[in-house]
Amino acid sequence: MSPSHQPLPDDAQASTSADPRVPPGRDSPADTTRRRGSVELRRAQAATPQSDNMLLDTPDSRAFTRTDPWRVLRIQSEFVEGFGTLADLGPAISVFGSARTSRDSVYYSMGEEVGRRLVESGYAVITGGGPGAMEAANKGACEAGGVSVGLGIELPFEQGMNEWVDLGINFRYFFARKTMFVKYASGFVVLPGGFGTLDELFEAMTLVQTGKVTSFPIVLIGIDYWQPLLDWVEGTLIPEGTVSQKDLSLVQLVDTAEEAVRVVAASAGHGSGF
Repeated sequence: MSPSHQPLPDDAQASTSADPRVPPGRDSPADTTRRRGSVELRRAQAATPQSDNMLLDTPDSRAFTRTDPWRVLRIQSEFVEGFGTLADLGPAISVFGSARTSRDSVYYSMGEEVGRRLVESGYAVITGGGPGAMEAANKGACEAGGVSVGLGIELPFEQGMNEWVDLGINFRYFFARKTMFVKYASGFVVLPGGFGTLDELFEAMTLVQTGKVTSFPIVLIGIDYWQPLLDWVEGTLIPEGTVSQKDLSLVQLVDTAEEAVRVVAASAGHGSGF
């Protein structure tokens, strides 16, 4: 057989034969496939720069700090810091309430009493670390000789940790902070508050409703303040079928700090199961 009629090597045959998987006019996947870690890139996607190239040859060295992969590392660091700091905290209760509660408010006094009574019942106290009702609960815990924890958040209108926080962690991301509130607490005590307080309240109710946490009491202090909200749930959501009657049992409504601590201490297990 003459050289011009010798069969092509197998790989050459493969590269020139039509691939039935590829539409006419498109390159073969074998010619245009590249892996980037666990990701497989084909055709035009295979032409994107290599990770090492982007790392080592980026004209603006600050650019990567504004990308989502960098944010993932920041988020990871917040979880690691939170887990490492709070792992040995022991039994704790998270206390929520408005940052706008004034020091002469009856709810500020209740917050102090809640913090003190929780420490006397063997619990550390976790708050958002800010002013108002959070400050009151931290103050009560600190003055009672207990562990007073603040989980702060980067906000444009709050001034950092209140002076009664003994152990404080500042977060950039709400969802990382919210995980710590639940993971290291055995229950919630909720004083009157605004959107942030409602956010934490409904987050906790959802976690209990869906079985993500168990043995997790949620106690609201202030019948006059909270009853209209519960009336709306009962009068609107239940008739619409968006929640069930038993969902109302996820929270307990009381009017004093003494009742709140008694209920949460009687119901809370040591460990949330999160």
